[in-house]
Amino acid sequence: MNLLDYLPGVPDFPKPGILFRDISPLLVNPQAFKEAINQLNLLAQEFDYTHILGIESRGFIFGSALAHHAHKGLALARKPNKLPLATHRESYGLEYGADSLEIQQSTLPAGAKVLLLDDVLATGGTLIAADKLIRSAGFEVAGALTLLEIELLNGSKLLNQHHIINKSVLKS
Repeated sequence: MNLLDYLPGVPDFPKPGILFRDISPLLVNPQAFKEAINQLNLLAQEFDYTHILGIESRGFIFGSALAHHAHKGLALARKPNKLPLATHRESYGLEYGADSLEIQQSTLPAGAKVLLLDDVLATGGTLIAADKLIRSAGFEVAGALTLLEIELLNGSKLLNQHHIINKSVLKS
């Protein structure tokens, strides 16, 4: 099964020049979604981790399925002002703007080793922000995992420069 067949590109979304990868066809197909989680799990086994950090919003989907499959805890990196208790925050730039991620201060236990998980690795900005967020909160980052890497944008190279070990199931 070629999972790229289930991740069509939508040009010029959310703004001109961006090729958005739609995960909806993959999610609606139970076999494709199962295969994606199985492949993510195989790559995740290369990391020493206790918890997964699902990055809002599409990282929540893959993070929750992988956490269930791998019997690991799941923490959520949310957009600002979505969490009820005290948070840690990290701001970052995107290929189409700026944003911030937050994690609730009481979410992870002492000694957590966190695997960062998102759907797509583009420029790397979101995963670098998640790495900084987890480290500033006092936890260890085991690495970063994505379903798809858009190689043209060199996100993996930037993650490597920040000493973030990263793996992707697919490359395009």
